[in-house]
Amino acid sequence: MDPLRRSLLLAPLALAAAAAPALAAPIPLAEISRYLNSIQTAESTFTQLNADGSRSTGRLFIQRPNRMRFEYDPPNAALVLASSGQVAVFDAKSNQPPEQYPLRRTPLNLILARNIDLTRARMVVAHGEEQGMTTVTAQDPDNPQYGTIKLFFSPSPIALRQWIVTDETGYQTTVVLDGLRTGASYPPSLFSIQIEQQRRR
Repeated sequence: MDPLRRSLLLAPLALAAAAAPALAAPIPLAEISRYLNSIQTAESTFTQLNADGSRSTGRLFIQRPNRMRFEYDPPNAALVLASSGQVAVFDAKSNQPPEQYPLRRTPLNLILARNIDLTRARMVVAHGEEQGMTTVTAQDPDNPQYGTIKLFFSPSPIALRQWIVTDETGYQTTVVLDGLRTGASYPPSLFSIQIEQQRRR
């Protein structure tokens, strides 16, 4: 192939490559760990998408370590509390005590821990970039059967935007945040499973 013809054929490819935006490098795991560890309290409105196609909205409160509260908007009157090493699911339609299970058996435990270290061996199973956001898929390295959590972070400055929890049965729940607001102070009663049980009697 003569040089002129070759240059004419390759020119469109070179132009396309120049026009394509460069993919941003994923935020390093150590930097994400520092960001998550800097969060002591946070809150946000959220949208939850369930595997069965249902959708709900509500308000989320976090107080690290190990405390989280999901308040759902009407007509969904459910409430989910994480506190004292337990997760309690309150069903407003039931007169029974809340369903409870150990927090350590849920992937959410990974972002509520006192010290988060995503560089720990076998903790992160995927780390990449999707649509301008860094994604990190993590599991309990000692108990991978508990499921995974896929976290989405926007850059500059780093901010947690959403997560997808895949539980031990394979059921997926997506939570999309409206923007975490940090630094508020919450009363201990906000996360107390016992106080919530008494209030509902």
